[in-house]
Amino acid sequence: MSSNEICLLLGATGVGKTLLLKRLQKLNLHGSCELGAPPSTLPTVGTNLTDLTLKRKKVTVRELGGCMGPIWPSYFKDCSSVIFMVDSSNIAQISSSCIQLLSVLSAEPLHSASVLILFNKRDMPCTMSLVEVKSLFRMDDIIASATQPITILELSARSGEGLQEVLSWLESITVK
Repeated sequence: MSSNEICLLLGATGVGKTLLLKRLQKLNLHGSCELGAPPSTLPTVGTNLTDLTLKRKKVTVRELGGCMGPIWPSYFKDCSSVIFMVDSSNIAQISSSCIQLLSVLSAEPLHSASVLILFNKRDMPCTMSLVEVKSLFRMDDIIASATQPITILELSARSGEGLQEVLSWLESITVK
């Protein structure tokens, strides 16, 4: 692998990808300092790139807008890892997110990429529990049939809860 690895950040529109990127960038630059109020974001049309330096290794996180789903595969060949975000407070979006995830996992260029599935918005009052969301996704079946190593985390990009675990995952898969 090259010295600058690429991690794709994927998920439906409105799941919190842009906010996650901004929060990770701030946490990466300033350590565990107070994150402050969440910055305002707009839905990404196109792509956002953020460089993170992790244990002397640089990782470029490439966020692809949810509306770009049909062309996500054109970005798969150059990446070594994928973060797939799901809005666990939006039950209406769960089935389409599951279909998108299955499509990503079955893509040949990603057959050995490390995958992090993030269930975001755990701070929302209407959020489903991790057990409920995993059941709706049939996550045990997905993990059993996937060729990739899959990690599942919950987080709130808004409050920052779970961000350190995301950085730790990125460090664990890039520093080998």
